[in-house]
Amino acid sequence: MGRAQPAAGSPAGIAAGDVEFLIVTGLSGAGKSLATHFLEDLGFFCVDNLPPALVPKFAEIVRESQGRIRRVALVIDVRGGEFFNAVDQAFTALDGMGIRFQILFLDASDEVLVRRFEETRRKHPLGGSVLDGIRSERRRLQPLKERAHKIIDTSTLSARELKEELAEAFLRARRERALTVSVVTFGYKHGIPLDADLVFDVRFLPNPHYVETLRALPGNSPEVREFVLRWDQTREFQRRLHDLLGYLLPQYTAEGKTHLTIGIGCTGGKHRSVVIGEDLARFLRGSGYGVRIKHRDVRKE
Repeated sequence: MGRAQPAAGSPAGIAAGDVEFLIVTGLSGAGKSLATHFLEDLGFFCVDNLPPALVPKFAEIVRESQGRIRRVALVIDVRGGEFFNAVDQAFTALDGMGIRFQILFLDASDEVLVRRFEETRRKHPLGGSVLDGIRSERRRLQPLKERAHKIIDTSTLSARELKEELAEAFLRARRERALTVSVVTFGYKHGIPLDADLVFDVRFLPNPHYVETLRALPGNSPEVREFVLRWDQTREFQRRLHDLLGYLLPQYTAEGKTHLTIGIGCTGGKHRSVVIGEDLARFLRGSGYGVRIKHRDVRKE
């Protein structure tokens, strides 16, 4: 995609494409306020709860700032009430102005969101019971989630881990980097990661859990690794997976995606997914991608 040309009336040398424009949205209680504080630390000019109808006007102000504002994060969510319905028109206006924007969507499981509301004794902005409000909000935000460039599931993240996720995605020094990939291993019995773009099920592989000498060992132990990788179906799966990702990842890069989360799941998230996830991370690093790996469920019973 070529760099957008300065719009008529915009200051010389300040192209619309020179502004890093981020829309922050997601479920109430999923951590948008905390994310905003971290984005400010990363150099973003942050505005909370801006009515969508005012987004184009704000974009004009930013473009006329003579370069003083180059990184913007706008928080838009259901607190805007009926004004929230204008979000599609706001995005269309940004496109018409030549401003490339990204959407960051923060999510969490219903159970976690209910607990957070109970701990803070806050009411849900849509009223009614907390759970009903969460479900209604989730339905209203689904179109935005489907358009999101990056989704972060904060259900199991600490504040430090959320900050690391944001730094990985939005540090200016890495803006022109190749696509970065997060590999998340998990157990299906604990649920699929909400922020996974791609999910691969490795429960068909032979299970070390049923080998008495391997059951208590961690997935990154040499013994478990050797067991999982010894089988023909494992090697064939890895070959096909690497071929698929070797094709897909350049397509995501060409489309403008800067971060991809790949989930690798087995039954409990302790053995097979860990082995396959570690090997996948090694393969992706060797292919030139920046990679982070997280073993979500290795400590769960």
